Amino acid sequence: MVEILVAAFLILMILGVPVAFALAMAAFAAVSLAGSYPLVVVVKEMFTGLDSFPLLAVPFFILAAEIMSAGAISAMLLRFAAQFVGHLRGGLGYANVLTSTLFAGISGSALADAAGPGAMMVRMMEKGGYSRAYAGALTIATSVVGPIIPPSITMIIYALQDRNVSVGSLFMAGILPGLLISAAMAGVNWWISRKRGYRSAEPRPPVLQMIRNTVAALPALALVVLIVGGIRGGVFTPTEASVIAVVYAILVSAVIYRGFTFADLWGAFWRAGIMSVAVLMILAGARAFAWVLIIEGVPQAMADAVIAMNLSPVAFLLMVNLLLLVFGMFMDPLPGVMILVPILAPIANSLGIAADHFAIIVIVNLTFGLITPPVGGLIFVVASATNQRPSALIRELPPFFLAALVVLAILTFVPGLSTWLPAISGFSRG
Repeated sequence: MVEILVAAFLILMILGVPVAFALAMAAFAAVSLAGSYPLVVVVKEMFTGLDSFPLLAVPFFILAAEIMSAGAISAMLLRFAAQFVGHLRGGLGYANVLTSTLFAGISGSALADAAGPGAMMVRMMEKGGYSRAYAGALTIATSVVGPIIPPSITMIIYALQDRNVSVGSLFMAGILPGLLISAAMAGVNWWISRKRGYRSAEPRPPVLQMIRNTVAALPALALVVLIVGGIRGGVFTPTEASVIAVVYAILVSAVIYRGFTFADLWGAFWRAGIMSVAVLMILAGARAFAWVLIIEGVPQAMADAVIAMNLSPVAFLLMVNLLLLVFGMFMDPLPGVMILVPILAPIANSLGIAADHFAIIVIVNLTFGLITPPVGGLIFVVASATNQRPSALIRELPPFFLAALVVLAILTFVPGLSTWLPAISGFSRG
């Protein structure tokens, strides 16, 4: 049955079938042709995959991001970031990196970062004399911090698959790796800006204006503090935090920044609804796909094979890195987490690898898949938003690929980057 499952999925993906439908249809094909189970069991598993209270956080966090990006938040964060680095050589590139990092604390989604402030930065960088293809590639590379810095939709899904971690611990575990990714992409921007002579004509704003920009940005920046602090203090659960984030986003956009109309709110609800349905359909299909693998004993067989190889924890992590980098080239992060974590996390746990450390390795690996062809979702989002050919963006991406590999190596060999903050903040389960 596994052979039918994998073959059907690959054929459907080659034919261009959306991943949610490809996962579900492959599960239906495997069960139908094998004849061992009634087809209704696939439907049952799809519903079971969505029958989880913590999953309510996903549409609410998506809605909060849409509300805040529909108002003046993106422009506000852009001004805040540009005032510190815009006057430097390659300054608009640094502003791109910093804006994506700040917006990651609001959106929790790489695609939202790329389609919102990222598209604005591409236009701004092009006007400043940067190559449009390079500006787009930098936006693609910096947007990957969206699912790493809290809040993160991917981390919520991961916590549902591995009981050794919590949403709160993963939120804390992602902060330092997210900042490391941003620093790596800023380093690439420094090198390319010097090589190509990208200079900034933007003067440093007066001190009084910088203070005003900073004060104006504080309400937006406070969202991540509200979410993580509230969860850590036991004031609310991650699911409740997502609802509070929506209420806070409405208040900040409509009352503090103003200019946020009922039409904007309706548009945010509409876009969030469409995106939420897409995400939940992927999760339902991935649940059915993973169920077939489980009943066929694939996780246990893989675990036995890895244990028989007598790998050290580091060797296992290197093998996982290679597997996930290849897997991420063809699969989005959410189904990747649903399918692979139940298989790999128990093996990592048996080898004594810290659960938060392994979770970050998996999430960062699969997120980097968003910038790798042929399926890299961020490439096509930015290409569409900025009216460019994907091939032009891909040609500019190799330095960022190299930076991503360096980051993965550091995260693999320095587990403290993923485990220190959860431990000192009291989130870690040990």
